[in-house]
Amino acid sequence: MSKSSDGNPFPIVVLISGSGSNLQSIIDHRQDFEPGIDICTVISNNPEAYGLQRASQVGVSTTVINHQDYPNRSRYDAALMTEIDRHQPMLVVLAGFMRILTTEFVNHYSGRLINIHPSLLPLYPGLNTHQRAIESADKEAGATVHFVKPEVDAGPIIIQARVPVYGTDSRQQLAARVLAQEHLIYPRAIQWFAQGRLSVRNDKVLLDGNESSKQMVISDEI
Repeated sequence: MSKSSDGNPFPIVVLISGSGSNLQSIIDHRQDFEPGIDICTVISNNPEAYGLQRASQVGVSTTVINHQDYPNRSRYDAALMTEIDRHQPMLVVLAGFMRILTTEFVNHYSGRLINIHPSLLPLYPGLNTHQRAIESADKEAGATVHFVKPEVDAGPIIIQARVPVYGTDSRQQLAARVLAQEHLIYPRAIQWFAQGRLSVRNDKVLLDGNESSKQMVISDEI
């Protein structure tokens, strides 16, 4: 993958729909590695998203493109692409962006569009991941960072975090345990990309030229 060649911070655009806790983790870690991360703007389809306040509080520009203002998904995604491309990011980061994207959008950013999902993909794409893991009596759950393909919650896996599922877990308890790991692995994946260490070949993720799909971070935290 391309990386910033002039020593300047690596430009990204972040898309959100809600509270923006993963956005906050990116903000908090954006200067941890060389090059640093430049969040060019944060875009939300939801004008009430708390993540917009998180961005504004640290001087990151924000844009609202409300999907309710567009007659269909294609028109909305076209407007979204226009705004993203205006900032010329090298990576587009989906951080709780609750929209199904068109094939045209995904293909436009092929190889530079990533997402985080609160399950151990390919298990449990879509919603209600934690409840589904509990109802299936799974022994572990987790989160996945992946490159995006047109199918929902699909694409080559960059990194996963695994956490235990306890018999006494509520959905909220498991969600909190997984979310703590999301906040660790998403900035790491973004930094790998910014450093030019990630590539995709035949739908396999390479890290430093070696196949690295499903890098694991194990957590025993409660």
